[in-house]
Amino acid sequence: MARRFRGESHHKVDTKGRVSIPALFRRVIEASDPNWTDGLAPELVIVYGDHRRDYLECYTVEAINEVDDKIDALPRGSMERKMLQRLFHGQSFPTTIDETGRLVLPAKLRAKIGLDSEAFFIAAGDTFQIWKPETYETQEAAKTEEWLDDLPEDFDPLVFLDGAKGE
Repeated sequence: MARRFRGESHHKVDTKGRVSIPALFRRVIEASDPNWTDGLAPELVIVYGDHRRDYLECYTVEAINEVDDKIDALPRGSMERKMLQRLFHGQSFPTTIDETGRLVLPAKLRAKIGLDSEAFFIAAGDTFQIWKPETYETQEAAKTEEWLDDLPEDFDPLVFLDGAKGE
């Protein structure tokens, strides 16, 4: 089983688009890159996706390979395969982390999500997301609060795991 990303943090973005990746995230990226060895730059893939996506989804090599395998299993020529290829192959940016633990976000990706001087990182299991902090607060944090507010006060969300299928 692949290692999972955990946590959230804020990091400064410089004028060239360089941003430090949380140290714990870097360890997961390294462990999930089969070509990585000490001294080499670990690889990841940033999926920026369609016009509705207000964040960047960062995949480890293992995680994106799993997505690619599932896309490849779809029938050739099917609309689902074509669209998923476009979203995950075409609208993505393969990159590496430099020796100081930074990622360079191209201007196109920063502009797409309105990122300027600060980035918000949040773990999402085998991926992590990069958001403009204000966008995350107004969209995603509000959704979580609304979801929780709709549940009974003493409800434990872990109950949802009781029906989950384990591997």
